[in-house]
Amino acid sequence: MIQFTENDVVRLLPMTAAIESLRRAFTAYGNGEAQNQPRRRLILPTGAVLHSMAAAFGGYFGTKIYSTHPKHGAHFTFLLYDAATARPLAQLEANHLGQIRTGAASGLAADLLAPEKPLNVTVIGSGFQARTQLEAVKTVRTVSRVRVWSRSQTRREAFAAATGSDVATSAEQACEGADVIITATHSKDPVVRADAISQNALILAMGSNIANRHEVPAEVVERARIVVDDVEQCRIEAGDLLLANIDWNVVEPLSEIVKANTKAGGDRRLTLFKSVGIALEDVAVAAYIYEATPARSSADPSRATR
Repeated sequence: MIQFTENDVVRLLPMTAAIESLRRAFTAYGNGEAQNQPRRRLILPTGAVLHSMAAAFGGYFGTKIYSTHPKHGAHFTFLLYDAATARPLAQLEANHLGQIRTGAASGLAADLLAPEKPLNVTVIGSGFQARTQLEAVKTVRTVSRVRVWSRSQTRREAFAAATGSDVATSAEQACEGADVIITATHSKDPVVRADAISQNALILAMGSNIANRHEVPAEVVERARIVVDDVEQCRIEAGDLLLANIDWNVVEPLSEIVKANTKAGGDRRLTLFKSVGIALEDVAVAAYIYEATPARSSADPSRATR
């Protein structure tokens, strides 16, 4: 079994490759040729939580297991297996793996749902996930302006300096004229007022995967076209949708849009892409990393995902 460190993951997984790996995986998912098992959580009285999720795609299957504690942080591991033989292939440190693939999911959604023009982008949140969210959008579209706002002045200024963004004085000011709004926070409550979001914006909401948390106001969710990374998992975890009491019959899986390969074009409805982060994405990018390294044992070409 090959071991990949966090540095290996960053070196071997560029954003362009991550987005294209997810495009293939979601196409397969839409065709019934991939599987995804929603996350399960084992919650301890100490505050520690064990999270596990699994998926299969192409010639691979795998599982991500990670532990979290509100005072002591998080520890991520991904295990990749050969689908034909169940042979263990790789173990990956998976903190950056999750960061990159989560950004890539939003990038893939933006490629299909955002207008094909230079975009005004707003980023609400300035933490670990926010940078790859912005990187992914920049990978699929030209970006003319970026505004950032978060509760921490120090962190939003650091984010702006690192990414060439403008610092907004409030979430509402950040959203003025925004074509794309990225929400990447740990907030339990909506991070921007409903009246600050334009009627033709694309919202990429990825900060919450817990049923009692929501970043997007219910009034916005109720009037938006809703696209999700996985319906089954969102019905368990997507507080943005659950707390808005939506009609799940109108929710569109990203896999169907990817499979159809149709872009929004002139359809400028208010659109919400809700991402909770699914194991299918982890398998897709872990398989790319495994195939990208010469250290791996010779792989059966029929197992390739590219």
